[in-house]
Amino acid sequence: MHPLRRHLVWALSVFVFLASATDAHVTRVEILSREDVQGGRAFGLAGAYERIIGRVYFAVSPENVHNRQIVDLDKAPRNAQGEVEFSADLYLYKPKDRNKGNGAVLFEVSNRGGRGILRLVDGGNSSDANGEFGDGFLLREGYTIAWLGWQFDLAEEGQKVRLSAPVARDAGGKEIRGLVRSDFTPSQKVDDMPLGHIMLGPSGGKSYPADDPASTKNVLTVRDTPEGPRQSIPRSQWSFAHSVEGKLMADPHFIHLDGGFLPGKIYEVVYEAKDPAVVGVGLAAVRDFLSYLKYDPQAMAPVRRVYVVGISQSGRFLRHFLYQDFNADEQGRQVMDGVIAHVAGAGRGSFNHRFAQPSRDAQPLSSFFFPTDVFPYTDLPENDPETGETVGLLDAARSQTAPKIFFTNTSYEYWGRAASLIHTSADGLKDAAPGENARIYFLAGLQHFSAAFPPAKATAGAPELTAQQRHNPNPIQWFWRALITDMDQWVKDGKEPPPSVYPKIADGTLAPLSKWKFPKIPGVNTPHDMNLAYHLDFGPQWKSGIISNEPPKVGKAFAVLVPQTDGDGNDLGGVRLPELQAPLATYTGWNLRDPGIGAADRRSSFLGSFLPFSRSAAEREKSADPRLSIAERYASREQYMGKFAEAAMKLIQERFLLREDLPAVLERGRREWDEIAGEK
Repeated sequence: MHPLRRHLVWALSVFVFLASATDAHVTRVEILSREDVQGGRAFGLAGAYERIIGRVYFAVSPENVHNRQIVDLDKAPRNAQGEVEFSADLYLYKPKDRNKGNGAVLFEVSNRGGRGILRLVDGGNSSDANGEFGDGFLLREGYTIAWLGWQFDLAEEGQKVRLSAPVARDAGGKEIRGLVRSDFTPSQKVDDMPLGHIMLGPSGGKSYPADDPASTKNVLTVRDTPEGPRQSIPRSQWSFAHSVEGKLMADPHFIHLDGGFLPGKIYEVVYEAKDPAVVGVGLAAVRDFLSYLKYDPQAMAPVRRVYVVGISQSGRFLRHFLYQDFNADEQGRQVMDGVIAHVAGAGRGSFNHRFAQPSRDAQPLSSFFFPTDVFPYTDLPENDPETGETVGLLDAARSQTAPKIFFTNTSYEYWGRAASLIHTSADGLKDAAPGENARIYFLAGLQHFSAAFPPAKATAGAPELTAQQRHNPNPIQWFWRALITDMDQWVKDGKEPPPSVYPKIADGTLAPLSKWKFPKIPGVNTPHDMNLAYHLDFGPQWKSGIISNEPPKVGKAFAVLVPQTDGDGNDLGGVRLPELQAPLATYTGWNLRDPGIGAADRRSSFLGSFLPFSRSAAEREKSADPRLSIAERYASREQYMGKFAEAAMKLIQERFLLREDLPAVLERGRREWDEIAGEK
């Protein structure tokens, strides 16, 4: 390559990095903006940082053995070299002086185009333009921090990182058609709903439009429960349309029902669409960009180690990424050195099949029976007694390319993401240990994402998060900081991380729902079910990434278990915050829907409950609360703080808490006492 091509090129306020010949899968990086972070502020020994916003361009060969798993890649348009081209948005922070960094990139797999890890770990304030940096922990540690678009169907609005994916066509450019499914449960009566997943915003993102609105293949049904019988809604009562300024307009991205969709009811529409995106190039984009940073010395932000975190949807992305052997680049080299798949439960996702919708997950009242919680679940091989199949999540990841992995889940995922399946046999009768390069950590007493403290009962502007109890406010921040540090030490120095900590069948900390014990707390309704994982039949071509059964045929459920609780109702068997070791409340991984949004006997998506203890024995006796009151547990604020501090010190010794975070943790404990006990 000519030396001039390795230099930064200025043209119309745009910088372009050209990839070296050995890493041609990233063909170029276009820089759209570049600026110093917070006016050149120095972040500890790492010094000043710069922010880069740009776009990365890729070219992959369908003939390469490491691209064989990308569904429909062979049907995408090719360039003169026979490669498939696509591009993705880039957002990145890096030390201005490369030598002051720590040599590692912390890459967050974006959740629906967003960027959350900085605020989550560094404790920033989202209302402040510069607030995502908080106390600057990750920058002080010297990490390059990056995000790349991998999801093709995001709406254009907002500052999201997006993927531009090619469209698949048959030979001769013939259009490909297939069935697409959407389901939803409104929280209030509405006339119209988007065909795309509502988590992508009011428009549902870039959903697949209905190809022929009059097709007899288009069917709308309604039912009361996920497993309940579907009732067809007459075709004359609904249309592909959307009300605009009071006028109903035809719209192939929306569905309209005369009389309106009712809250708490499960609606499902199956319709014919055409021109599927080659969704799996999103997995290749993440792989190839990280390979470029790691192996190309002329990369825009070269690193030696690659750590990747994924939360919820993006945690499932990482499980899928490893399952389909994407951690070997086109040259067969290991890409990710360390992976933290957080709150993914037992899931993978709709990330690499024809007409896939990456945002579809599996919630208590939406996104049912998509290829999310599908076998296998454990990282080592396991047997499915129903089919006789024996396979593991990491079977395809060869020993030389498999990363070190943390699978972390909160209490919510055991109720809402079938998390027990990652460490039990498929029949739920025996415990199953992870492999030597993996750890499983159950972070007890937290919900899917941490609520603010003091907690509220409802979330303004989000009626679907209106629940019967106040949200669970237990903090995740300090766990994250310790886990990232543990992973860095494991990869860089070979220092073993803490042993796995999760509830087990053998010691009674993991149990079927029929044996789950929870105190009878006045005014608290308890769940009668959890999200299950099922045998799903998507049709004879499913192993090739093509769905012909839509909806799929639903077979026998796998055995899903939940953590057993102590006498206060707090979960056993996991890593316990000081809030659980010296409790002032019960903190659950479940919360039931408010009656005002329908289906009040069902669990809310993502939420846990905050159930404070009575302050005094008299108050407890008056309400008939079986849990001891605060006054019966602690003689004073000082005694409480002593026990709280002792619990925090234990976590430091176990390496689930950093010593430098102890003052902040203790301050949180004091705030909780003042708020819950009512004393200062």
